[in-house]
Amino acid sequence: MALPPPDPQFVLRGTNAAVHTLHFSCGGPEPDIPLLFSGSENGFIHVWNLKTHRVDSALDGHGRKSVYCVETMGGKDRLLSQGRDQRICLWDLAEGRTSVTDSVFTEHVGFCRCSLLKMAQGRWLMAMAARSLEEVQILELPSKTSVCTLKPEVGAKLGMPMCLKLWQLKCGSQPVLLAGYEDGSVVLWNVSMGKVLSRLICHQEPVMSLDFDSEKAKGISGSSEKVLSIWSLNEQQNLQVDKTHELVNAGISDITIRPDKKILATAGWDHRIRIFGWKKLKPLAVLDYHTATAHCVSFSDHSNPRERLLAAGSKDQRISVWSIYAQT
Repeated sequence: MALPPPDPQFVLRGTNAAVHTLHFSCGGPEPDIPLLFSGSENGFIHVWNLKTHRVDSALDGHGRKSVYCVETMGGKDRLLSQGRDQRICLWDLAEGRTSVTDSVFTEHVGFCRCSLLKMAQGRWLMAMAARSLEEVQILELPSKTSVCTLKPEVGAKLGMPMCLKLWQLKCGSQPVLLAGYEDGSVVLWNVSMGKVLSRLICHQEPVMSLDFDSEKAKGISGSSEKVLSIWSLNEQQNLQVDKTHELVNAGISDITIRPDKKILATAGWDHRIRIFGWKKLKPLAVLDYHTATAHCVSFSDHSNPRERLLAAGSKDQRISVWSIYAQT
């Protein structure tokens, strides 16, 4: 007999707009305060204190245009955010500052989140959808030096990149990029050579979100359809579909695998958060709290597993925070 789904541990209210992205920063030693960053449709980034469940600060750097990506860069004082104002902003939050220190103009009109990969101390690679509709640009940060532009072959007709995931097999190895496109395909790019290693049609509709487990060389993607696609990468760097999982309702906004690679969560257009075991994609729970589309899901990076949380942001302007450690 399955356990009844839990209630949220707490709910964060006060963004006054749909929540599009969430990012935890909880891994610091005591007395570091665990934080949750949220990006909203009204252009604000809220920094939530997870001890008081209140907003510590509200950052305004995207001209009141929707913020759909927030990431920390090696600590909670360095922040990157991306908005519909076609800008990626770098923030310095040390000592209570709330200032944008630099920005990159993307000229991209879609809502494809950029992807970050740490290359060395203070050095990052960033993949972002470029001005030309089918292209992905790779920059080095903080120098903003262009590394390469990934262009599909003539006649490939992939459409716009919808989601990106930079990764490397091990520290020091060549960076690779997984990109989900409008035509439903997932493409593996060799970043340093700027060429396609493998392409796989996973969905009939645009790929809305993907995540990848580099240890198992296995990934998962979702689209506007009722299907989750699980695929893997073989020794020859070829992508292949392993299996698909039929959902009750169509539409996946976001997918994320927990850092310990045991479970994953999906955010659904049907307002629900679904939890699966990652090994066999066994359905574990349906979290039914929100009253509108769930836009994003994020797992916390607490060092103590028992403190780990799952947060979900929704069009209903609320952030639900769940403790699912006991259930999984």
